[in-house]
Amino acid sequence: MNLNLSASLNIFKLLAKPSLCLPQATVATFADLPIPLDKAFAGQREKVDIKAVVLDKDDCFAYPEHNEVYDQYKQRFEALRAAYPGRRLLIVSNTSGAQSYDRDGKLAAAVEKATGVVVLPHQTKKPGCGDEIMSYFRKHPETGVTSPSQIAVVGDRLSTDIMLANMMGSWGVWVKDGVVPLSEKSVVSFCAGK
Repeated sequence: MNLNLSASLNIFKLLAKPSLCLPQATVATFADLPIPLDKAFAGQREKVDIKAVVLDKDDCFAYPEHNEVYDQYKQRFEALRAAYPGRRLLIVSNTSGAQSYDRDGKLAAAVEKATGVVVLPHQTKKPGCGDEIMSYFRKHPETGVTSPSQIAVVGDRLSTDIMLANMMGSWGVWVKDGVVPLSEKSVVSFCAGK
């Protein structure tokens, strides 16, 4: 079982500030992501300048427990890689790279090999790993990221991915229907923060 203590503890923040789980943009599926992602936030009061993207893996662009990009999303995934090359695209998963689940890093290495995108090794699961994400971008100044407001977090979970974006001061893009449509997801899977 892949328990997520970070999500369980941070859920109490929603009592004080329910807006933490509200996305700034919503797309139906990963294939509907606008590229560049700045387009997703058109009409915001402030100017949006997305320099990097943090992607969830499980159910966002790949089946849970699979490493490959879902066939119907491959073209959009490659377009995202082209728009945010190198270290500007980062996978942050509560399975692959999460050190409580992927202790030896083998899952992260397999995802990196299958996607060509770096997977962040992190101690704290989403939504609590914002500092680790910012530390990664500070170590890689070639990304141009100097502020969390230059990052878009894309994921299918309001309580992990979108809450992470809001807690960081980043922009959240909620993928309403992941590889497994919202209507087919179990409550147990949702609560586990996969």
